[in-house]
Amino acid sequence: MSSPYIFADPRLDKLDGFQVEIDEAHERADIILNRPPYNVVSMPQRDQLRLVFETFDEDVRIRIIVVRSVGEHFSSGGNIGGFMEATPETVSKLAWNIASPTRCSKPVIVANRGYCFGVGFELSLACDFRIASETTLYALPEQKLGQIPGSGGSARLQKMIGITRTKDIVMRSKRISARLAFDWSIATECVPDAELEKATDKLVDELRSFAPLAQRTAKKLLNDTEDATLTVAIELEGHCYSRLRQSDDFKEGVEAFNAKRPPKFVGR
Repeated sequence: MSSPYIFADPRLDKLDGFQVEIDEAHERADIILNRPPYNVVSMPQRDQLRLVFETFDEDVRIRIIVVRSVGEHFSSGGNIGGFMEATPETVSKLAWNIASPTRCSKPVIVANRGYCFGVGFELSLACDFRIASETTLYALPEQKLGQIPGSGGSARLQKMIGITRTKDIVMRSKRISARLAFDWSIATECVPDAELEKATDKLVDELRSFAPLAQRTAKKLLNDTEDATLTVAIELEGHCYSRLRQSDDFKEGVEAFNAKRPPKFVGR
């Protein structure tokens, strides 16, 4: 059963536009966007989201992090007025804050439905797994404001789907359906809207069945080698493999396999 998460950091005493829950029995923490109907993301909220991810990364009770929303839309994007009021220093941190799911060592799942625009899309792109309801529409509409994406959206998309499709989305402020996002490998899964929560829960349980250390290693390796040459990536993979070879979890995995029983991983 989920319960409110208690933070020690006073900067998180009053969360701006979202809430946080923890389900210790399932080693899960949820970040829930809660500013209906469109869950607009404020400037202060971005920095708080970063702090929450950093806190969760250090919490041994948490294995999996889920980002989801209240209502029929994930997020229509950022607070436009906030951009005009923000200092250059604040604006310079936008991409760093929104990249916090990527920096987090633990698996991060995002459940999308309805509008997933602007920073809502960029936050989702920074997560490891995107489960999209069939109602989801993805977009980076900044061109309509005379701007470009500023929190990693165009850069991440180009790595995922290539320059041609990214130009189509960014330069035309084009809306992409959940089904097309799945076909283009933006979304990990595309499910009926009524099954979004069930699909999210299922993925949480699946990820919890794997060795925590191996998962953290795989995430960091894949992130770190995204821009590497094949030779460098293979070399780094070999070093990571060698390190995990000495882990208690690998020994347990082999013993469980030979004994034909479920493994009991402990994260070391």
